[in-house]
Amino acid sequence: MTHQTPVGTSVPPDNCLDLWREKNDQLVRQAKVAQDSRLPLRRQQLAQDALEGLRGLLHCLQGLPAAVPVLPLELTVICNFITLRASLAQGFTEDQAQDIQRGLERVLETQEQLGPRLDHGLTGLWNSILHASSTLLELLPVLHHLAGLQVALWLSTDCLGDLTLLLQNLNGSQSGASEDLLILLKTWSPPAKESDAPLTLQDARGLRDVLLTAAAFRQGLQELITGSLPRALSSLHEAASALKGGSNWGPPLLEASRLYRQLGNTVAELESLELLVEALSVTPSSEVPHLLIEVELLLPRPDPASPLHCGTQSQVKHLLASRCLQKGRAEDAAEHYLDLLALLLDGSEPKKFSPPPCPPGPCMPEVFLEAAAALIQAGRAQDALTVCEELLSRTSSLLPKMPLLWEDAREGTKESPHCPPWVSATYLLQGQAWVQLGAQKEAISEFSRCLELLFQATPKDKEQGPASNCEQGCSSNVALQQLRAAALISRGLEWVASGQDAKALQDFLLSVQVCPGNRDASFHLLQTLRRLNRRDEATALWRRLEAQTKLPQENATWSLPLYIETCLSWIHPPDSETLLGEFRTSLPEPCDL
Repeated sequence: MTHQTPVGTSVPPDNCLDLWREKNDQLVRQAKVAQDSRLPLRRQQLAQDALEGLRGLLHCLQGLPAAVPVLPLELTVICNFITLRASLAQGFTEDQAQDIQRGLERVLETQEQLGPRLDHGLTGLWNSILHASSTLLELLPVLHHLAGLQVALWLSTDCLGDLTLLLQNLNGSQSGASEDLLILLKTWSPPAKESDAPLTLQDARGLRDVLLTAAAFRQGLQELITGSLPRALSSLHEAASALKGGSNWGPPLLEASRLYRQLGNTVAELESLELLVEALSVTPSSEVPHLLIEVELLLPRPDPASPLHCGTQSQVKHLLASRCLQKGRAEDAAEHYLDLLALLLDGSEPKKFSPPPCPPGPCMPEVFLEAAAALIQAGRAQDALTVCEELLSRTSSLLPKMPLLWEDAREGTKESPHCPPWVSATYLLQGQAWVQLGAQKEAISEFSRCLELLFQATPKDKEQGPASNCEQGCSSNVALQQLRAAALISRGLEWVASGQDAKALQDFLLSVQVCPGNRDASFHLLQTLRRLNRRDEATALWRRLEAQTKLPQENATWSLPLYIETCLSWIHPPDSETLLGEFRTSLPEPCDL
């Protein structure tokens, strides 16, 4: 191949070229040593020294007239310099665009084509070089590498039009070719570099895989915004399929799980969350930042309050456990909660018994309560008692400080005002565990302790503002009402089981008074009145229940913490509609009364 060089240029002697190449290789090795170092300060210093070395080497190479024999090394040094600089800065800057432009200009200088094309900027330069690539065969591998960095830069700055055109040119596409970014990236096949080529920090093919993952995630988010859920799900799943571990792979998995939840695909949703937990469970040594272009550099960095923020391994583990509990997968939920508690208590996660500032999530006591509920649901009452005892040992010291307001624990007060509801809920769960174990006396005792605490707690006034995020949007008064009703009904059911209907009647009557909207309390009261042959009171109550069933059902504007919802599910009468039907057929018409 005949090389064209501008007049007056000279090719450096081979020994200089060898020295420059050895310098590049030595700096690349130094950067990789820095990457493997577990000492942050040493890692930073080695990487910074390597960056300055590459900068000096590039300055030396570009201080000479451009020459084709030197360009493979020069462009490789540019690629290494841009890669290391972007990695250390955790993003791209205008300086990297200038580095790419200078490299392209140097290529065109050797072809005597540098001139008016400069007016077209980077897009014009790439167009010229790729159309002249038939005369630059030995430069193709490194040019494709440099083009990959250009794609990364344009992807990170949303220059999708220029990016698409560049990929079409890289693929040799003609007019009318696909403009689908994912198709173009999949089609792009960077040439393999020679075995004796200068060392690189990151090769073009590895960079292409990173670009494909980032592009799939971006496309999925865009399709999500436009409302195309199936296509969004496909794109996000494609992004997640490159999972290697680490928090930067979390966003596509998290978003995919949310889409599956929206579509009602519980199995796929939980599988996505399990993958995310696995991604976030990498060992500390593998979380050392790589000195490469990674997916996270090409994605908008989510704010901790953003729904794209994956949080910690424990936060995602909690999401997985709670979804299993909500969807009736009690055995799985119990195991996930036990894993979560072990993670929180072994020192690798914060142990504070107050909610984290961001993102919104449950307080530590609520995690204990949900874990105990899941264990009871799974038939593991003894394990549930152990979890409850652990929680009580951590919160019982706050009991003398009553009455306390049910208020926002996120305000950062020194004394957490949530503790009495937590403790009373713990006694409620212990009572349910004893019920499952057949220990009636112990169950009634725990329910009574729960009620004693609950009737001392004072609900938060409405004027004091909205309820705590820690209680997942539940208003304080509603939460106290439902807890009281759950404890009263639970104790009443134990009185029924022991044949003490008179005592059961008192608890059921009180549960209707403290929580008028709880239909379960009314049904249990109706059954008890019927057993006690208090026909007039039963009839009056039945007619009220019948009238309520004919009214349009209003959607609740509040939600309850998961542990309360689970407790309420255990006291729901399974035959309530049958009971109403029996009354309907056995009672006389209203005019006969």
